[in-house]
Amino acid sequence: MPTKLSVNINKIATLRNSRGGNNPDVLQVAIDCQKFGADGITVHPRPDERHIRYSDVHAIKPIITTEFNIEGNPLEDKFVDLVLAVKPAQVTLVPDDPGQLTSNHGWDTINKQDYLRTIISTFKKAGIRVSIFVDPVENLVAAAADTGTDRIELYTEAYAKTFHKNPEEAIADYVKAAVVAQQKNLGLNAGHDLDLKNLAYFAKNIPGLLEVSIGHALISDALYYGLENTIQLYKRQLHISSNK
Repeated sequence: MPTKLSVNINKIATLRNSRGGNNPDVLQVAIDCQKFGADGITVHPRPDERHIRYSDVHAIKPIITTEFNIEGNPLEDKFVDLVLAVKPAQVTLVPDDPGQLTSNHGWDTINKQDYLRTIISTFKKAGIRVSIFVDPVENLVAAAADTGTDRIELYTEAYAKTFHKNPEEAIADYVKAAVVAQQKNLGLNAGHDLDLKNLAYFAKNIPGLLEVSIGHALISDALYYGLENTIQLYKRQLHISSNK
């Protein structure tokens, strides 16, 4: 089966918030992304609510007919309360600082193992699948398995930055990390800076890749190609990669 595409709609909320009001309508975009072929919707509320608001998350849940994925830092009590109240299909735990512009690293699954084990257990007891952000480092992936998480999400910025220079070199650490994930029976997601140029190669070469979460590049491409067409273009890259 092709890798699933979850569309991160944070940038839609950023545009809305820049003028106030409700244009574009975040809820309608979530509905349309599903209608246009997205396999899931991702949101990443931050403490300052500079894009997705906590109220958006509550409003989106009832309209989701595919998979709802909420990303965020569980060190924020407000975030934990939100996830437990909304009960999405998946929560993706990301070690963001409160004022951070965007995610830029994964968890230290060795030194933060006790904390991760506790918070992951909290979400799993509520029936929520858990994924944690991890850099493509074999021992960190191996340690992630001991936290009790269901999946890991490989942080792909390093791959995206060097892909145009040497694709084989750019993906090498990710392949090794994916193999360890399979050996440890961890589900595998990926995300950050994946786009129409590098997505097919990544998905084709990463064993066991279940899902990618893409926001910034996809929404940027939609300005030129239209949202429906852009979602289909990204889905096509994943279908191409499934014909290995």
